[in-house]
Amino acid sequence: MSDHFPSLPQHSVNTIRLLSVDMVQAANSGHPGLPLGAAPMAYVLFSRFLRFNPQDPKWPNRDRFVLSAGHGSALLYSLLHLYGYDLSLDDLKAFRQLHSRTPGHPESNITPGVEVTTGPLGQGFANGVGMAMAEAHLAAVYNEPGHELMDHFTYAIVSDGDLMEGIAAEAASLAGHLKLGKLIYLYDDNDICLDGPTNLSYTEDALARFDAYGWHTQRVTDGNDLDAIEAAIRAAQAETERPSLISIKTIIGYGSPQEGTSKVHGSPLGEANLKAAKTFFGFDPEASFIVPEDVRTHLAEAGQRGARLQHEWQHKTEAFQQKYPERWDLLRDSFAGVLPAGWDASLPLFTPADGALATRQASGKALNALKQTVPYLFGGSADLASSNEMPTSGAVSFQPGSYQHSNVWFGVREHAMGAALNGMAHHGGVRAYGGTFLTFSDYMRGAIRLSALAESAVTFVFTHDSIGLGEDGPTHQPVEHVAALRTIPNVVVLRPADANETVEAWRVALTLPKSPVVLILSRQKLPVLDQQRYGSAREGVARGAYVLSEAAGGTPELLLLATGSEVALAMQAQAELEAQGVPTCVVSMPSWELFEKQPLAYRQQVLPPAVRKRVAIEAGSPMGWHKYATDEGTVIAMNRFGESGPGEAVMELFGFSVENVVKQAQWVLAGQPAEEEAKEVLS
Repeated sequence: MSDHFPSLPQHSVNTIRLLSVDMVQAANSGHPGLPLGAAPMAYVLFSRFLRFNPQDPKWPNRDRFVLSAGHGSALLYSLLHLYGYDLSLDDLKAFRQLHSRTPGHPESNITPGVEVTTGPLGQGFANGVGMAMAEAHLAAVYNEPGHELMDHFTYAIVSDGDLMEGIAAEAASLAGHLKLGKLIYLYDDNDICLDGPTNLSYTEDALARFDAYGWHTQRVTDGNDLDAIEAAIRAAQAETERPSLISIKTIIGYGSPQEGTSKVHGSPLGEANLKAAKTFFGFDPEASFIVPEDVRTHLAEAGQRGARLQHEWQHKTEAFQQKYPERWDLLRDSFAGVLPAGWDASLPLFTPADGALATRQASGKALNALKQTVPYLFGGSADLASSNEMPTSGAVSFQPGSYQHSNVWFGVREHAMGAALNGMAHHGGVRAYGGTFLTFSDYMRGAIRLSALAESAVTFVFTHDSIGLGEDGPTHQPVEHVAALRTIPNVVVLRPADANETVEAWRVALTLPKSPVVLILSRQKLPVLDQQRYGSAREGVARGAYVLSEAAGGTPELLLLATGSEVALAMQAQAELEAQGVPTCVVSMPSWELFEKQPLAYRQQVLPPAVRKRVAIEAGSPMGWHKYATDEGTVIAMNRFGESGPGEAVMELFGFSVENVVKQAQWVLAGQPAEEEAKEVLS
């Protein structure tokens, strides 16, 4: 029954609950069940533990809070408003409306105080692991006795659905291995999912599973018991060697007539049920968006406490700056996204005399150089470091007791790696990168998409980029993956043609502030293009496409367009066509996204509108290439899976040979109908 005279803490909890469901009702859309059930744990966390300053949401040493169960965004927005962030009551009333600061799921680049963009379940869980990794690394690198500049916790509210997702299992396993003792998750254990009770599909002992992962686990049997929740969090803080999962038994939709059912998960309560819930909690059933003054004053205390903590922290930073000025400058710049002076001075420059080099090898050389000049580069590979050409020494990797090292062993956990990288980027202080084979980018797609949506500066390194990898066969030969990555808004995809283009691709990756960058790299060796003879990779890669090799006489009859390993093929075909008297220009197009951002005059300079006879060459899906090839050109690409065999033989089998490029160029010049050309190719 209702407590009409609750304590101030309980009155605050009920205010959070009803403010959230008012938002859902006003929008006629959203998820009221989680806020009604989880408000008590959120109140305890924000009022009694969380270190934050709402006047400075980006204070580097704040505690991080992730709402992994992002469908409960109304709860987060209520918390941010009530605890003093720049989020007004009018913003709450605009929940889920066009251009509002309170979108349906939390978006970190829209709403002050939202740490990461969440919603797809499991992503926030893994983001938090990345945040805790960043905190542990920065603490090991910068903290000195009496100068603990990085010393905070990472918290999250996670749901049954989060724990069901495979990405959460990957991330939990990694966090347990790494002994991330400052990672504390509150599990909203309410036995209900969208379609019905969890026991229809989820009956394991979740805490036993997390025990096996190496986590510290606890159980709170009453999700409304504020003191029990507080005691559990304190016990979790005291556990320094293991991350913590606290199962808090709640009732979804608590206080509403639909409590404990899936009906309250993802639909507004409705006017009658909302009034009943308000009556249950002792509020006026006819009033909406009510915040009692005593509640507002009480909740403001947490932010005031945080402001004092930040003030104390700033005194520490001043003392640290006096004693360790160079380290302070590096820490400050790392959070500001400022690269150190001369950061690119030691990047390698290659010449044909260096011999053929796989672009993955060139990437490794560039990365090793960058890690010397940009110490806050932080990342690694999903158990493919030797193949991705990333640092491979386990003796200098980020491990328990050795958090100062910047080389991470993610293990075979591609999806968790991607989401952890996002968490690192949102934490700040590190520049995150991670690598695997291109074909496994499918396992990471959810994380890459959120990285793009949240405008995160993350670098994804994908090697073994085409059928040219050879003997591993079609299971590992990516065909559709480059095209698929290009379809994600705000992702910059770079497929460099040689070692120098690869170095420039890394330069782009470290200088784009609000876009994830994907590097697509070859397994097979490629010739180094002569920078003295051909177009400049330095300027050309940054602009997405450039004229690599002019036609004889300067006016082409034919354009050959290519990326990656196929650029060298285009250069060979150009020589043959020029010998036949066909003035041919080769255009390297490492990044469509960067090219499309160039002024029209530049784009027309690279792809003259008057030259419509074109052949585009890429050992992947043809999707999107016809825009550049025009209706008078053709595309040499892959419309089927590859085959196992030596890389050169596989490439030739599928038409990536000088002979076939020249043949198709001749068809284009002759104006042969596309259907006839297709028949010839298929035969």
